[in-house]
Formats: sequence, structure tokens, C-alpha cells
Amino acid sequence: MGIFAFVFLSSSLFLFYFVFSDAADRITQSQSLSDGTNLVSKNGSFVLGFFSTGNSTNRYLGIWYNNIPVRTVVWVANWRNPIRDSSGVLMLNSSGSLVLLSQNKTIAWSASSTKEVGSPVVELLDSGNLVLREEDEENPGSYLWQSFDYPSDTWLPGMKLGWDLRTGFERRLTAWKSPDDPSPGELSCGIELHNYPEVVMKNGSKNYDRTGPWNGIGFSGAIGVKANQVYDFDFVSNKDEVYFIYHTIKNSVITRAVVNQTSYLYERYIWIEADKKWIPYMIQPQDKCDIYNLCGAYGNCIIGESPICQCIEGFKPRSTERWNPDDWAKGCVRTTELSCDDKDKIGFVKFVGLKLPDTTYSWVNKSMNLNECRVKCLNNCSCMAYSNTDIRDGGSGCALWYGDLIDIRQVAANGQDLYIRMPASKKVNQDKQKMKVIVAVATVIAVVFGVLLIAYCICKRKNFREKMRDKGMIDQNIDGQSEDLELPFFSLAIIAIATNKFSSNNKLGEGGFGLVYKGILADGQEIAVKRLSQNSRQGLSEFKNEVKSIAKLQHRNLVRLLGYCIEGEEKVLIYEYMPNGSLDSFIFVVIWHPNMPLMAYFQ
Repeated sequence: MGIFAFVFLSSSLFLFYFVFSDAADRITQSQSLSDGTNLVSKNGSFVLGFFSTGNSTNRYLGIWYNNIPVRTVVWVANWRNPIRDSSGVLMLNSSGSLVLLSQNKTIAWSASSTKEVGSPVVELLDSGNLVLREEDEENPGSYLWQSFDYPSDTWLPGMKLGWDLRTGFERRLTAWKSPDDPSPGELSCGIELHNYPEVVMKNGSKNYDRTGPWNGIGFSGAIGVKANQVYDFDFVSNKDEVYFIYHTIKNSVITRAVVNQTSYLYERYIWIEADKKWIPYMIQPQDKCDIYNLCGAYGNCIIGESPICQCIEGFKPRSTERWNPDDWAKGCVRTTELSCDDKDKIGFVKFVGLKLPDTTYSWVNKSMNLNECRVKCLNNCSCMAYSNTDIRDGGSGCALWYGDLIDIRQVAANGQDLYIRMPASKKVNQDKQKMKVIVAVATVIAVVFGVLLIAYCICKRKNFREKMRDKGMIDQNIDGQSEDLELPFFSLAIIAIATNKFSSNNKLGEGGFGLVYKGILADGQEIAVKRLSQNSRQGLSEFKNEVKSIAKLQHRNLVRLLGYCIEGEEKVLIYEYMPNGSLDSFIFVVIWHPNMPLMAYFQ
């Protein structure tokens, strides 16, 4: 049912439209909504219509819950410009803009699309969102305009609170001046766009309350924003958008959040159908310690019967007089000044369970780990603290703070670790001392192990020499030529027997420096014997030095030297035997090349 009517728009133009008298969920360009008629969402959750507050006769176009007996308005269109009587009309004009006209046909409020409009319709959704869209649009989430982008004092499920970085557009809650005056008040709530975004309530232009930055599971200073059975939430921060959003877990639950100018609170309510009333679920600020920067720089608020400010460890009150509530905002200063020149005198003290500081002067890198974060902060004298950006799965990401740390406090839930720059205090020195002790103990263990290893090798060599001596295979003093070269001494007679008197049948190879023979000792061990030519340029002292050097070397590219012989003009080396016919070339090249330094073969 309805009636026809017309509106005088100019001296030469009349526009006819159809006025609804029955509820519907949408209007087209040929229809309008006048004061006294309503739009009702498809499933009956919300109503769009005109209302007044208190004893005022001012009329506002707004949205409220349909099935809740206590009228609870969640959005107001013309809250800055009320209509003084009941002459208001909502309609779509010829250009596709949504306009609210008053008695003299002036525009009290309007909404338009930045895109070209074909066949627009205005529809009230069951989410409480009033949308302007194309009538034949197939994508149900594609809108030309929506009321969710222009919230008043109420935050509904599915409504984004934050920024569209592509356009610079902000969605922010603003309180009513009073319960009887829906015009914008001073209290507002939104996301501050620092490098490390966070939700901040403002009283006018001044910060009033701060949640702290998002840490992956919640805001570090907002106790009420945590996992629950009523709603789930998400914080999105990327190159296109930064916003906070929530959704109800059960469709039967009705919840809303409001910024209240009267109580100066952010309040979340749940509707209890059995009691027919709203009950508070959480509030912010939780207590007086949540008031922004109550204790000043480096001050920690302790809540009790009344809040008390204390300086965190390593700091003292800035005021030289007795510290009282009038002085708290002056904050704290360091008991020992920092020295930027000597990094060894700088450290970081870990504070556990804190609401992270104001992020106005911060820097974030989500790919760095905590150790890299520490190094970056240490290398910048202006960096006062660092922390993980995400505390899930052991922590990740890096956040740095520059300048004084503002608005920190100990919190029971959602608080996280913060590493604050400090001079080499007792606590830092204790940590360094512990590290020194660990290094010292490790060094002692390494030295003891080395000594034991050397003793073991000496003992093993001694046993080998005694074994060979017992078998008559070596002699320690032949022709007075022998001395302790840290290797077993073989007599020339033993070597001659082993090589069948240096038989040509036992020869493995030869060069300008001498011959190499294969031999077998009396116990069956195969050996390779290098017999230095008497024409070699290497004298006795050089030979001894060579023996000592080889005896001390152990490397994968050297065969093991078993012993030596010096008798008369004879100078002989005894090696372990290597099969496959490679021993002679190995010894020729690696050990005895006359013009090649021995260490050159270890590259």
C-alpha cells in the first residue's frame, strides 16, 4: 500500500515518487521513505526510520534493533543537522545519490557514490548496514556506498574500524554528546596510523586511552580484547588496509560496542533476552591506570584502592620533591645516564608482562628475529627498547621504540616482553659475568682435554717403541747418530731384513732424491721405506728437522710416519704402506719435492 506524492525541486521541475506505508527492506529511484514509515531488513533484525530523543522534537534518520523493546539506535544519518519537524523524506535523486530532505526541501544529509550509477537501490541489510548498490549487481558484497563506512557511536559485527590506505579514508567511532543529543561529542575511538598501529581513544585531540599494539593474539594493553565465547576478532595490517573487525560466534548472540561520552568509556554490551536488558561485557579503560600516560615516561601504574605511580627499575622520579599525583605526569629519569660511545657499557633489561609503549615513534620489521632486533637497537643511540611484533609460536618480528617510553604499565593479560636499553647495571653485569664464567669453564675443559690427549699420544708412542725394542726391531743408539725425534728409531739391519737388503724386487719407485721400497717387519706389518740418496742436498740437520715436522703433523693428505733410521751416511724414513701403487708418487710429490714447501700440500 502507498500513496503518490511529489516534491518541488526547482522552479521548473517536479519529481513524482511512491511513498511507502508498509515495511520493506529497500527503495528505488521511484520510491521514497517519509517520516512515519520504515525500512525493515529482510530477516527483521534492524529498522531504518525517523526518531527523536528525550523531550526534543528534533527528528533524525537512524537505524535501530527491530526486535529489542528498548530502542537502541546504532547509526544516525543527520546527527550534525537535525530536522525540526516530521517533514523529512529519504529518496534517491536523478543522479543516484541518497538524499534526506527537510520541509523546505533543503538537503539535511546526503550520500553519493564516486562511481557512475545506473539503476541504484537503497537496501537495509540484516547486519544493520544501509547500502547503496546497483539493482542488478550480482556480487552481494559490492556496494556504491555503505553506512558501515560512516559509523556514529556504535560498532557492530562485520564493521571495520580503521583505514583504507589506498584512499586515505578512515572509519572511526564518535560518541553522542549525551543520551538525548546524538550530535558528535568529544570522545572518539580509532586506529592511529604509526609504523606500529594501535587503537586509541581520544578526548578531543588528546589521547585518552590506548590499547597498545596488536601482538598476534590481542592488544598488549587491552585486557578485554581476548579469546571468548561471544565473538572473535581480527586485526589486519597490510599495504592496502589497516583495520580491526569482529564477528559473533553464534548468530543468536546480539552484541554491540559503544563509545560513551557520559561515562567516558568504551563499552561492550550483550543483550539478555530473558531479562530484556543489555548487560555490560567489558569496558575500557579498565581502571584509572589505563588513563593515557598517567605516570609519565618510564612510570608504571600500580592499581589498588587508588592508583600509585612508580618508576620502573633503573629510573627515579624526575621531580626532586616528594613524588605525588601532581608530579606523576612529569615521569621518571635514569638513575645512571647512558653512554653511546662504548657499547660494552650498554645492555638491555627484560621486563615481562607489559603494555607496550606508545608507538608514535616506532619502527617495525616483521621479518627480523629478536636477536637481529637487539643488534639494530643497540647500534642506534636513539633506540630505547625493542620487542617482538608477534608473540605467537615463540615470537617473531621486530619493533623498536625511539625516545622516552610513554604509557607503559604492568598488565595481567596480553602483556608481553619488552627489552629496555640500560647502562651496564648490576643485572646486565651479572649476565655478562655468567657468560665469562661459561667461556672460562669451556676453555679449562678444552685445555685439560688437550693435555690428556697429548699424554695419551705420548704414552701410545712410548708403548709402541718399547714393543718394537722388545722385538729387537729398533735401537736407540747406533753409531751415536740417534736422538729423540719423537718417533721410533729403526736400526739399519732391521730395515735391510724387512726389504730383503733393499732388493730391486721390493722397489716401489725412485727419483733424484732416493728410492722407495716395500718391506715387511718381523710382526708382519707392511711398511714403505724411503732411502734418501747420499747425493741428496739434504744434510743431517735438515733431515732431523723434517722428521720432527712430519711427526707433529696429522692430515688426511699425509701418510703416517712410523719411524726413521740414521746410521753413517744412511738416512731412512719408514711409512705405513699404502696399496694400489700410489704410495711412491705420493711420497715423492708430497714429502720430498725439493723445491716445494711442505705446507703447500695442505691447501
